[in-house]
Amino acid sequence: MKNVFDQTDVNELVSRINNLNSKSNNLWGRMSVGQMMAHCNVAYDMTYTDQYPKPTGFKKFMIKLIAKKMVVGPKPYKRNIRTAPEFLITDERDFELEKQKLVAHLQKTQQLGAAHFQNKESHAFGPLTSQEWNVLFYKHLDHHLQQFNV
Repeated sequence: MKNVFDQTDVNELVSRINNLNSKSNNLWGRMSVGQMMAHCNVAYDMTYTDQYPKPTGFKKFMIKLIAKKMVVGPKPYKRNIRTAPEFLITDERDFELEKQKLVAHLQKTQQLGAAHFQNKESHAFGPLTSQEWNVLFYKHLDHHLQQFNV
C-alpha cells in the first residue's frame, strides 16, 4: 500500500486527482465526482476539525467492533458498500472547491508526517498507529479514485 506520509506517493495521488474534471464519470455508485471528493474530505475533516460530533457509548463500541477492522485493515473496500451517515453526500458540490480542499488535506497530512499520527486519537476508533492512519486515508481515497477510473 502507498504511503500518505511519503511525498512521492502524495504527488502520485495529487496527479490522479488532477486527472479528474467536473464531468468525470464513475464506474460504479451514485456519487458525482464533486460529491466523491466531498465524501473523501469527510475523513480529513473528522481528523482536523470538530465539525462532526464523536460517537459515544454503544454506538462507539459498535463502530470499533464492526467497522474498525474494515477501515484500517489492508483488505480493499468492496464496491457499493454502505457508508456511515456522516459520509453521505447527497447535495451537489463544487468540484474545484472540493478538489482544492482534498489536495490541501493530503499535503497537510504528508507534511505533519507519520510521527504526528502515531497513537493519535481517531474520530471513532480510538488511538491508531501511524500505519493504521495511513491505511485509513490511503485505502479510502484510492478506492474512490478507482471508482472514477484514475
